[in-house]
Amino acid sequence: MVRLTLVAALSFATASFADAVDLSVTSSAFLGKGQPSVNVHIQEKISGFRLNLKRSDGKAIEIKGGGKVGQTRVLELNQPEGKFSYAGSLTVNFPNGTSSDMPLQFDAELWGPLHLKCEKSDIDFEKRTLKFTLSRPAGKAVLQVLMDTGKFAFNGEVPFHGEAPGTALEVGWPEKPGKVMKVSLQAYDTASFFTGVEFSPWQIDIAHQEVNFASGKWDISPDEAQKLEESYVTITDVVNKYGEHAEVKLYVIGHTDTVGKNDANRGLSLNRARAIAGYLRKRGLRIPLFYEGYGEEALLVGTADETAEAKNRRADYVMSIEPPTLGKVPFAPKWQRL
Repeated sequence: MVRLTLVAALSFATASFADAVDLSVTSSAFLGKGQPSVNVHIQEKISGFRLNLKRSDGKAIEIKGGGKVGQTRVLELNQPEGKFSYAGSLTVNFPNGTSSDMPLQFDAELWGPLHLKCEKSDIDFEKRTLKFTLSRPAGKAVLQVLMDTGKFAFNGEVPFHGEAPGTALEVGWPEKPGKVMKVSLQAYDTASFFTGVEFSPWQIDIAHQEVNFASGKWDISPDEAQKLEESYVTITDVVNKYGEHAEVKLYVIGHTDTVGKNDANRGLSLNRARAIAGYLRKRGLRIPLFYEGYGEEALLVGTADETAEAKNRRADYVMSIEPPTLGKVPFAPKWQRL
């Protein structure tokens, strides 16, 4: 709140004006929680007042009022979101029929939520850049880029210069060894309000031998278990190497060939993916495990219906921090946690 000193602001103000009212301006407010306002505290008896202001967007404001001694009248300016300048005067009428004016000039701001538009697709890993926009003039950004080596490729501030809302902004980082594990962005407006976003694009496809299942079954036979023992060792090595930098997770995706009905194959692939995840859990894998099945809807080798193609009877093991980016799939995965 900004308090206006009457005598200092108006050299010819009468003593009665200075004694009669005390003025202050609430120059900042948040959308939905009030408005900027001129506040008139009545200290002595008056017969009324009139506020006349011109806003920097051309809007004329006139508010008339009055009140009893000791009362504070809050004159809300009802401005749109943003920062505006005001110029005008407050006229106070006295019981003896005289009046006095006080010139006013001030800025006021109404703050709405600061919106940051930034998607995972706005990261260009080849150019090592991240693009985004803000809903208010840009002040600065704080960028952190963590590599899977545990070292930061960048961890610091990027200054901006009040770029207009909606301007395409860009931050970047230098080339460093390893893969990007996390990208964290905090974007500030010129008033130091901030909002942020974090992405964890890191993921690894785990090479493995495919587990063979009996037709229409999802039980893992003892003969096939050794393949999962080898996968367990590989996955554990990845967890030990990268798990200290972030919470890594395993996603298992099951697939079938085109023999059988589509719905049945979808359920079969889901059960097989769950069986694989379940085996790894019982074996001692303690990271979060998720599974999904696409049946015959994401073939590795394109075939006609009712074709027994071994390469299509497979599973994908993907380790990542957040749900992984998959290749061509017919629908967004509905991950189930084991």
